[in-house]
Amino acid sequence: MDEVLAELSPRFTKMYAKRGRPSIAPERLLRALLLQVLYTIRSERQLMEQLDYNMLYRWFVGLNMDDPIWKVTVFTKNRERLLKGDIAQAFFEKVLNQARAQSLLSEEHFTVDGTLIEAWAGQKSFQRKDKPPPQDGGSNPTVNFHGERRSNQTHQSTTDPQAMLYRKSVGANPS
Repeated sequence: MDEVLAELSPRFTKMYAKRGRPSIAPERLLRALLLQVLYTIRSERQLMEQLDYNMLYRWFVGLNMDDPIWKVTVFTKNRERLLKGDIAQAFFEKVLNQARAQSLLSEEHFTVDGTLIEAWAGQKSFQRKDKPPPQDGGSNPTVNFHGERRSNQTHQSTTDPQAMLYRKSVGANPS
């Protein structure tokens, strides 16, 4: 990771102004984002909480024990700057390529934290297979499905046809 950060350093310099209020160093920001990915920390707010009390995380990111933790909004704004500049993607690709070159990755299994999956199928996207969708359309159509029994046999998502209905409550039959 240090090699990748050194390689990307000239790109960091171009992104940040010489004057004005100092922002989060991109190296620290990328290290924090790597922690978020590796330890499946669900939100930037939780990441800041972890950095506030986890000394190993502080050390990894490059913060001293008495350094203040960044405000979530400041972290988010700086993260967006890296994403717009394609720096974050270049960083993660290079780190992944290094891991692959050293045979640190396995193709045998695949684990996903469900909180990191972007879902395209909301409850309102599930429509009856035998009826056309409502005409009001838009991203949030008016659908009244109260009292209607829905299952994977009778309903399908209009936004993600592979999505399935599932009930998580105790004693309920999965759809």
